[in-house]
Amino acid sequence: MELQPVAQRFVLHWGEMGSRWGVNRTVAQIHALLFLAEHPLPAEEIADTLNVARSNVSNSLKELQNWKLIRTVHMMGDRRDHFETITDVWDLFRTVVRERKQREFDPTIDALHECVNNPAFARESKEVQKRIIATLQLMETLGSWGDEMLRLSPDTLVKVMKLGARIQKLVRGDQRAREAGK
Repeated sequence: MELQPVAQRFVLHWGEMGSRWGVNRTVAQIHALLFLAEHPLPAEEIADTLNVARSNVSNSLKELQNWKLIRTVHMMGDRRDHFETITDVWDLFRTVVRERKQREFDPTIDALHECVNNPAFARESKEVQKRIIATLQLMETLGSWGDEMLRLSPDTLVKVMKLGARIQKLVRGDQRAREAGK
């Protein structure tokens, strides 16, 4: 598979962004390649297209499967595994958010609950207790909000996002008007 300039730029940028998001660059590039591919790709074609080692591709594919971002498919007459990813951006978004919440957010909430429920918590200063409880409340609120947002259809989610932006403009505008009146 030969990438055209725009597709190549997309794949390279996705790899750069992956690094900033804490994801290995090759993992992110493979995901971007599969996202743009018009058909499932075997590992050899992925390695050749991205000019990376086959072993690196194999490890990266396993990581993407663990994140539930790709799946293995079989092609008639070809014994090799082929790989494809979610191509609907909203489904992709949901998968990433759901997986990150499960891997990063939920364990933090669990750790905060352990802190609060630990008998030694009562011996911490009131300020430490207050900050840990406030962090737990924030994390639980955000987690509940995130769960609700993940349940919405893409159309409804877009409407909620646009409504939120309009509310924010209204609040900011109202605040600016009050400040200008001073």
